[in-house]
Amino acid sequence: MKKIKYIFFLAFLTTLFSCGTSSTVSTETESMNSTVSCTPSEATATYEVTFNATWSADTHPTDFPANAHFSRLIGGTHKSDVTFWKEGELASEGIEAMAERGSVTDLTAEINAAIAAGTAESVLLGSAIALSPGSTSFTFPITSDYHLVTLVSMVAPSPDWFVGVESLDLCENDSWVASKTVSLEPYDSGTDSGVTFLSADDDTSPAEEIAEITGDPFLNEGSVAPLGTFTFVKQ
Repeated sequence: MKKIKYIFFLAFLTTLFSCGTSSTVSTETESMNSTVSCTPSEATATYEVTFNATWSADTHPTDFPANAHFSRLIGGTHKSDVTFWKEGELASEGIEAMAERGSVTDLTAEINAAIAAGTAESVLLGSAIALSPGSTSFTFPITSDYHLVTLVSMVAPSPDWFVGVESLDLCENDSWVASKTVSLEPYDSGTDSGVTFLSADDDTSPAEEIAEITGDPFLNEGSVAPLGTFTFVKQ
């Protein structure tokens, strides 16, 4: 029994001291929703986020479209009381419009409604990437009361596919993270049944849950490479 307790104690210490202020994560493996309050020494921080799109004919050769691009970035800073999208749940009208048409209007309205309800603090808007591969960056403020970030962009052209993060926590162990890089896998919003980049509109009825795309047309040599990364760097 003493030996078992000692093993558990070592495991606890390993977990306790393995956290750092810089990290690289995957949207597949990290639980992004935080229910823990954040009390850093600085109540406000500023971050630069860079969207580095690596989607190309080399990384994803199957039916790669000639005009591959990403819609403008849209998201917000918020509390854990609200989510704007989540794998395994139905897409909101805002996520549907973003994933199908690259429109930010409805999602902006949803974030503004959360701001009015006190569960979000700001809308984040960034530029599009006119041709992938490519990159774009912008800066934004964030506060300790609203230390989660959601950010998305349409994979275009496509029926209803997108990349993004949801409820990404930029405060860990009561400190603002110095930097964090997130791999961006493709997601299907579950609102259109098209199976190729140039499929005609085919509304899914009833709508299906948001799901990661693990097959064609992104599959290449048995796996799906990320379409890019978001890198958040504290200024």
